[in-house]
Amino acid sequence: MQSNSFAGIVSRTLTQRPEGVITTGLTYRDAGVDVDAGNELVERIKGDTKATDRPGVVGGIGGFGGLFDLKAAGYTDPMLVASTDGVGTKLTLAGQVGIHHTVGIDLVAMCVNDLVVQGAEPLFFLDYFASSKLSVDQAAAVVRGIAEGCKEAGCALIGGETAEMPGLYRPGDYDLAGFSVGAVERDRLLPRGDVVAGDVVLGITSSGVHSNGFSLVRRIVEKSGADLGAAAPFDSNLSLGEALLTPTRIYVKPLLSALKLGPVKALAHITGGGLIENIPRVLPEGTGVRLDAASWTFPQVFAWLMAEGGVEAREMARTFNCGIGMIAVVPAAEVDKVVAFLTYKGEKVAAIGEVVAGEGVSIEGLERWPG
Repeated sequence: MQSNSFAGIVSRTLTQRPEGVITTGLTYRDAGVDVDAGNELVERIKGDTKATDRPGVVGGIGGFGGLFDLKAAGYTDPMLVASTDGVGTKLTLAGQVGIHHTVGIDLVAMCVNDLVVQGAEPLFFLDYFASSKLSVDQAAAVVRGIAEGCKEAGCALIGGETAEMPGLYRPGDYDLAGFSVGAVERDRLLPRGDVVAGDVVLGITSSGVHSNGFSLVRRIVEKSGADLGAAAPFDSNLSLGEALLTPTRIYVKPLLSALKLGPVKALAHITGGGLIENIPRVLPEGTGVRLDAASWTFPQVFAWLMAEGGVEAREMARTFNCGIGMIAVVPAAEVDKVVAFLTYKGEKVAAIGEVVAGEGVSIEGLERWPG
């Protein structure tokens, strides 16, 4: 395995076979690993990584690790929050369609959205890119998306790693993992312990399927015989492939601003497990939620998936976000203020249910979802 660290590769020089010199000895390149390609990638992404700098970043890429100064970032009594995630089999779809920068945004979103639900500001991000043979153009597109996501989340891309592993991955395939660290002042950590029955659940809309459930998505596309290059049945402005690759929303900045208002008691990122499994993760014992499926718009992409796959409504709700990418729990008396603020910040948000005594998530009106 060759390991090219975005944070470390530029400080390392490996002896290469001179041009025109014939040798009987094997080289790393003969084994399928091209160190020069890794060096070229680092040069290509320097501008993207530099554009994500923020207060707290110490130095730049070039060392064996990235440095970050919490004091310089303005924290006095912080708790660190760490998150790691990937993009899953959405990468397979990206390879089929030939669009790679959007999954870089997905990678960041899946990590930083998990930080903000604990009240944390994402500070920095690192990525891992593994392939059989490094394609500089492909990897640079991915990193461009990662940098775009970092800028949207307000965190710095301070390092990463590339690995060429011929024999482990098929030619053309690659895998991604992301790692992010955030900070929250100790007294602002979420979820708060005062969530009670009668609190209101606000739903903030998603941009589409986001980055979970794509094994089922791809199975449905295959079953339907749909052409990924043709116009999407639910959006004539995009091809089906482009529509399904719409990147995950990054909710960090509007939610961090909303948390300063005070009323938000809990946040939940709706990822794998959908609405049914993610919301209980932020509720105290003895409480559940009751949602009204008629209180938000069921996006056409999900209606298409549901119909083409013959997927039952409850299975949709425990697999996909179904149009709600994030929920916030607030006191009933504060709903209007929080909704107005998030709307001002550009979010589409509505009251979609309430906290109740009991356990789990019940959803009324699932039969209204078209399928």
